[in-house]
Amino acid sequence: MNVLIHSATSRFPNPRLHRPLRTSLRQCVFSVRSSFNLPFQEQKAKYYEHLQAAVGVVERACRLCVDVQKSLFSSDGKIIEKMDKTPVTVADFGAQALISLEMSKLFPSIPLVAEEDSAFVRENNLVDAVVEVVSDKATIGDKELSQDDVLKAIDRGGKDAYVFGPEPATYWILDPIDGTRGFVKGSEALYVVGLALIVEGEIVLGVMGCPNWQDEHLDEFNKVQGDAESQTWESLPLSTQFDAVTNANSVGEKQILLLPACCGSLCKYLMVASGRASVFIVRARTKTIIKVWDHAVGVICISEAGGRVTDWKGSQLDFAADQIERRVLFPSGGILVTNDRLHNQILEIISSS
Repeated sequence: MNVLIHSATSRFPNPRLHRPLRTSLRQCVFSVRSSFNLPFQEQKAKYYEHLQAAVGVVERACRLCVDVQKSLFSSDGKIIEKMDKTPVTVADFGAQALISLEMSKLFPSIPLVAEEDSAFVRENNLVDAVVEVVSDKATIGDKELSQDDVLKAIDRGGKDAYVFGPEPATYWILDPIDGTRGFVKGSEALYVVGLALIVEGEIVLGVMGCPNWQDEHLDEFNKVQGDAESQTWESLPLSTQFDAVTNANSVGEKQILLLPACCGSLCKYLMVASGRASVFIVRARTKTIIKVWDHAVGVICISEAGGRVTDWKGSQLDFAADQIERRVLFPSGGILVTNDRLHNQILEIISSS
């Protein structure tokens, strides 16, 4: 099994980890098999230990997801529905528990902001199933992993686990599975395990793991229909300014590479960061809550690959805008993710539309 691990950090003085977006995918990312080696020297990286740990635990979380995914299509499935009808799996909670457990051992003073809490697991009698998949991947030594261990690990990332103040803070942001719709579709659809580190208010590193990434054939991305709820080109007259093309090898200066991509926000960030797409647009609709874990790791991977992420006014995203919980973004108008070359042009189009 190949697991694509796309990582970035803002604090590597030399060498730079990522080349600009116009370079090939193979130059921007590396595939992980049974082990990994980071492409830079330890003494030159300020957050080397954090990044090394993040890459390792995201890889294991991806393998946990793949193992659970194989069981999805057996007789008893393990597909559960959240109250908002988003399909969720044992893998979602298992990945969060695993990453929380491992990072709390290595960096106990750094809190975690994550998508899930344990209430749903408790209410639906999934605790044993989650303990089983986490035990298989966790570095627990001779100790047997208990239900309490797993539930506390999940809740460590919940909204009530830590109260932030208005000052800059240091914490991890985790999306255990971004693209759960893709997860339940099987091996053809994309989903991402995303982990980012914010230090004193700045995103300093991020790791995205994508188990189903296909890097040899662009057509693989056309096998799954995009979500009905996906933010696309709605109400934005981009077609009058740019030609949309679907062939990555023929994108000109006035053309946008447009592909259907299932299913989550981080999957789309990954496609832009890898050069598979040119633009990703999110509209901040009324009453829509934009969560930090859907964007944090994508922002730094885009930035370090040479792209750009802003709100629709051209301002950087403020991950401390939600001062108490650090769980919500408030971008003006929405979020614009581009390969940088198109960014100002599209901001002008948005402003005039």
